[in-house]
Amino acid sequence: MIARLAVRSLLLGVATLPDGHVIAVGERGHVLVSTDAGQTWRQSPAPVSSTLTAVYFADATHGWAVGHDETILRTEDGGRSWQLSHWAPEHQAPLLGVWFDAAGHGIAVGAFAAVYRSEDGGRTWASAPFEPAPLPGTKPPSKPRTADPMADDEGIAQPHLNAIAGDGRGHVYVAGEAGHLYRTDDGGAHWYALPSPYAGSFFGLLPLEGDVLLAYGLRGHLYRSEDAGGSWTQVATGTEALLAGGARRADGTIVLVGLAGVVLASHDGGRSFQLLQQSNRKGLAAVAAVPTGIVVAGDGGVKAIALAPRGPGG
Repeated sequence: MIARLAVRSLLLGVATLPDGHVIAVGERGHVLVSTDAGQTWRQSPAPVSSTLTAVYFADATHGWAVGHDETILRTEDGGRSWQLSHWAPEHQAPLLGVWFDAAGHGIAVGAFAAVYRSEDGGRTWASAPFEPAPLPGTKPPSKPRTADPMADDEGIAQPHLNAIAGDGRGHVYVAGEAGHLYRTDDGGAHWYALPSPYAGSFFGLLPLEGDVLLAYGLRGHLYRSEDAGGSWTQVATGTEALLAGGARRADGTIVLVGLAGVVLASHDGGRSFQLLQQSNRKGLAAVAAVPTGIVVAGDGGVKAIALAPRGPGG
């Protein structure tokens, strides 16, 4: 249904298209489209009312959204209309992330280690085995030390897979609960379990230049890798809020967002961050870059936030 206040509803995913349009998705199957960098929005009809959790576009026309009830939607017109590709409410589980390459090969991930693959641009999907092997050249991932029983991953045989991201150079990464991190180098045919620096859940990954990668999640924990996830260094964030989304702007600024209105900005490749706390403290679930700054989605809906241009000295 078209809802007059959809722009203020709970929105969980946002993506910027190459043509500058922005797409946001969220509860009740809401899909919103902006053609002016997030200043105004219109709702696109969707074929489901299930909550949508993530959205991804491979180019200006081809996009996919995933959500609860194992929903997968696809669009071939830049988000103006959507078709239902997969829906399995009987599984009572959400899909939480989706990624595609330029050739139309895609992967969707979700709760209880669910992995689906598509070879035809998202028209059809098939459940895929998920049996990660240790990353070559490393020891099998050991259980990270923690004094927090809530971060204990013992006994979790099928961890939730919370997010997926590709670097455009062959590596595709997945962030999971209880400290689980994974990588595939062949489009999901084989998976590697990466050594993890933290026992708490990760909710996002942001590939940068080369093999640089950021992984972020519970309690403001943020880690940086320079070898495609083979080793990690912790980065101070100045917050204990859950970090849920990340984006890189054209000028190189890296932005992460999270609960309690947290916005983090880096101008040095993710080695350090400045905390920009939003005054309304509403939780932020996702962020996308636009020329004037960023567009964020979360508890308060979707909105644009202006960021000061990066100066010559950074």
